[in-house]
Amino acid sequence: MSEYVVELKDAVKRFPGVVALKNMHLAVKPGEILGLIGENGAGKSTLIKVLTGVHQPDEGTILVDGKPMVFKNPNESAAAGIACVYQELNIEKLLSVTDNIFINKWIRKGALLDYDTMHKKAKEVMQSLGQDIDPHKAAGTFGMGVQQMIEIAKAVLIDAKMIIMDEPTSSLGEKEVQQLMKTCRDLKARGIGIVFVSHKLEELFELCDRVTVIRDGEYIDTKPIDQWNNDSLITAMVGRTLENQFPKEFGVKGECALKAENICEAGVLDHVSFEAYRGQILGFAGLVGAGRTETMRAIFGADPIDSGKIYISGKEVAIKDPRAAIKAGIAFLTEDRKGQGLVLAQTIRTNLVLANMKGFSKGMFLDEKRILESGKKNIESLRIKTPSIDEIVGQLSGGNQQKVVIGKWVNTDAEIFIFDEPTRGIDVGAKVEVYNVMNSLVKQGKCVIMVSSEMPEILGMSDRVVVMRGGKVMATVERDSKHFNQESIMKAAWGGTLDD
Repeated sequence: MSEYVVELKDAVKRFPGVVALKNMHLAVKPGEILGLIGENGAGKSTLIKVLTGVHQPDEGTILVDGKPMVFKNPNESAAAGIACVYQELNIEKLLSVTDNIFINKWIRKGALLDYDTMHKKAKEVMQSLGQDIDPHKAAGTFGMGVQQMIEIAKAVLIDAKMIIMDEPTSSLGEKEVQQLMKTCRDLKARGIGIVFVSHKLEELFELCDRVTVIRDGEYIDTKPIDQWNNDSLITAMVGRTLENQFPKEFGVKGECALKAENICEAGVLDHVSFEAYRGQILGFAGLVGAGRTETMRAIFGADPIDSGKIYISGKEVAIKDPRAAIKAGIAFLTEDRKGQGLVLAQTIRTNLVLANMKGFSKGMFLDEKRILESGKKNIESLRIKTPSIDEIVGQLSGGNQQKVVIGKWVNTDAEIFIFDEPTRGIDVGAKVEVYNVMNSLVKQGKCVIMVSSEMPEILGMSDRVVVMRGGKVMATVERDSKHFNQESIMKAAWGGTLDD
């Protein structure tokens, strides 16, 4: 028997105009949790697709239990015992939990499907993953944590030897993350190898036995977790040291750019009031469900409000829809970049001008020369990794997609920029580039509002912080306040009051 349950040796994968993988290595032991980390565009997605049979390597070898394998499609990879829980869950929400778990793996009794047996097995496998739920119910009636466990249940059902988890915690709350960690340890105890892909270094140190680092499509290093630290991982990932993960630069505080006064939305927002100034970053902190994103959607006109007033530069405005918000000078970089921020089937060139088509027009027609010049500047200034401005956005890595969203709004005449979870699912190198865009905006006298669930990010980049809980503002904390720390902000987020 081989030391490794799955091994990838000297893999090369080429696409037109780019070598996505070169001399790539990955080796996973039975009952091991192997962390996989690299910047966006480093080749993680391509590596996963090679292992799961979506892509076939141009060179190199895949071994399962020491035996060379060739996967022509994902079914062959699954049959060999390799499963993947993707960041974008493959759940049919209208179908039952049982149907999702057994899809294409039906148990039959004669010519009919044996639902009694399948419901029983579905309940058993979900219970083994810490979820005592009714398998008859539609999968979409459950939260993201349960839906993720349904995906893991599929892998357990096929007796997977190795499960790849691609950014599994990116959409989970703290309680759900802890359940996932427990599930990973339980699977490890059963002898299943796990590849845990994450941009959150603290998760790697908490969970993983070893960590593999890749950069620019190449294998860099694999070491036991106790031989890594934050600095060495970051240096290996980006090929340079990041002296400051939060390169905060201070603008000059100007006039109040945006004021919200007693914004109410039945069952969602309760008299939300705050002020955001030019030349500053206003951070919004709070637990999942605190109402931060809902506040931003209300400001942007994406959700209707029942009462309250919005002022821009001291003048009351009526924002009934996003078009009115854009006209008023507000840009909204949504947390759902794939669903709401981009048209994935279109090119970078097209996406970069979507929010300001009129500004890139010459009479009745688009000014293609100006679009091309502006797009090239966006690609250069935002360091978007792409073979061409005409690359389809859906083909880009998550971090590069986020940069396209930023470029789209930078190309408008916006004065107020709302960044909702701007660094979710992107690596530390790309995060620094996003922070630098924010710095550039505030130094131009723009107003930036940043919603983030990452406390170090809130403390590292904000000039002031609004803390929310249950649709209410619990506290507003200035950077020079004694309460500008994680303990005080978390106390307010949990409903506590801050003393003077």
